[in-house]
This record gives sequence, structure tokens and C-alpha cells, in this order.
Amino acid sequence: MQDLDRIYQDNFIKVYRYTLSMSGDPHLAEDITQETFFKAMQKLDGFRGDCSLTTWLCRIARNLYLNSKSRQKRSQDYLKEHPPEMVNPDSAERELIRKEQASEIIAAMQRLEEPYKEVFSLRSFSDLSFKEIGRMFGKNDSWARVTYHRAKLKVKEELKDEY
Repeated sequence: MQDLDRIYQDNFIKVYRYTLSMSGDPHLAEDITQETFFKAMQKLDGFRGDCSLTTWLCRIARNLYLNSKSRQKRSQDYLKEHPPEMVNPDSAERELIRKEQASEIIAAMQRLEEPYKEVFSLRSFSDLSFKEIGRMFGKNDSWARVTYHRAKLKVKEELKDEY
């Protein structure tokens, strides 16, 4: 049981960030992340070790998200429609600007074509190595590096056009 707790502690944030980057919905991301660890716990004996545990968990999360997306269409701009309340009026303006910038980056990332969108998400939000990302796509780490670099340039260009 301690091994499962350790796996959860070591990987929860990475899997959550990855699902959040795909969905744009923190509540959905949390649900998918919890379901990911539940499924992983059931299938842990089937983990062959062909990839890292984090990569395996992200694959499970991706499949769960795609299944969820096919069952229910969710709005990608959830954060724009449901802005969080400001608690501290002194830092409200800075916090609003920071959240708007984060939302704009996520929105720009969401508009990327595949595989740029997923590679950007895996690298930026799940901190996966280029080797792990390449392995997920059946490619090498050089392909993952180039794809990530191109995705980053596309996001920067789109943000530059907005300003």
C-alpha cells in the first residue's frame, strides 16, 4: 500500500497538469486524474515497464479524457466564463492580469494542431522528458524536441499577434 501512496504522491501533480492542459477545466482535470490513479491501481500488475510510470499514467489520463470528451462536449474556455473571485483587493489587478495571461497561453495552446498541442502539453505541464514524449508517439527524442520547439514558436507567434 505504501508503494501506491508513493506513486500517487510522486505523479499526481504531473498527471493533473497534463489533464488540465487538455481540458482547460480544473474540475474535469481533477476527476480524470483521480480516475487515472484508480484505473492504474487496478491495472498495476499489467504495467510492463516499456515506458516510465509517469508516461503510462499520462496515457491512461489521455484515454480517459478522450472518452469523457466523446460522451460530453465541454467548453474549452471554462476559465473565461467562470472567473474566480478576487480575495485580496490590493493584488487583484496583478492576479487578474496573471490569470488572463495564463488563460491566453492555454487558449493559444488549445488551438494548436496535433501533435503540437499534445507534445506542448506533455512537456510544459507534465514535465515529461523528450525521450518519454517521443516514446509515447512511437518516435525518437529529436522528433519530440523539434515538435515542442515548433509548438512553442506557434504559441508565441499567436500571442504576439494578439498584442
